Amino acid sequence: MNILLHLSDILIPAILFLVVGYGLVSHVKVYESFLKGAKDGLKISVDIIPTLIGLMVAVGVLRASGFFDLLGALLAPATEKAGLPAQLIPLLVVKLFSSSAATGLVLDIFKTSGPDSYAGTLTSILMSCTETVFYTMSIYFLAAKVTKTRYTLAGALLATLAGTIASIVLAGL
Repeated sequence: MNILLHLSDILIPAILFLVVGYGLVSHVKVYESFLKGAKDGLKISVDIIPTLIGLMVAVGVLRASGFFDLLGALLAPATEKAGLPAQLIPLLVVKLFSSSAATGLVLDIFKTSGPDSYAGTLTSILMSCTETVFYTMSIYFLAAKVTKTRYTLAGALLATLAGTIASIVLAGL
């Protein structure tokens, strides 16, 4: 068992040495390649920042305006029958856009219901079984300059629905 604990300590440095060693054996200018990749990554980050700011502002406005509370109250009769408490509806909506903002909602749910409650357990499972669909699509498609997304949104929303259903089933066990 101790070997597994120490394996994680040496795994990342070992991978770094392996990559650098392979680059040297292949006669690749490792440091120059690293710098080029870092410059490209910085350019992509600068291109992505406006999208990130827009997403964060939109989520902040919707949360502060009380829209999410209204949405939870409207959908509560249907979702509570399915095993999804109304207080988790804003979490599901926000998680589609921003995992960071969703983490703030998770803390609110933990404060009101407790982490060991059904809502707390379901919240924890939901956070790992769903994806930040719009954030991920905007970042990756912007970085790769993809303009035709085809069925990506429908597939991602379907996967989120499947993750939500799986979370409800798992939390109920």
